[in-house]
Amino acid sequence: MPSNPLNRWLLVAIALVIFGWGPLIAVVVLAQLGLWPDPNPNPIGPGLLMFFTFWPAIICFAIGTLRGSSRRPQAENPTDHVT
Repeated sequence: MPSNPLNRWLLVAIALVIFGWGPLIAVVVLAQLGLWPDPNPNPIGPGLLMFFTFWPAIICFAIGTLRGSSRRPQAENPTDHVT
């Protein structure tokens, strides 16, 4: 098993999710909890940030998952070596 299961594609995808989706999710959650000054916010900036980072993050997750699963060595099946 590799010591670092996250490849660069997955790290980029995680960064896009945190920095691209995080502000909008934070505004929505804080507004629902009553901690945001406006109870019915219209966060244009965070919404646009999520709009432009959504598909790149999904694509990076897909590529990272496919590349990570193709590099894993196949487990040896003990029943294949019957003597």
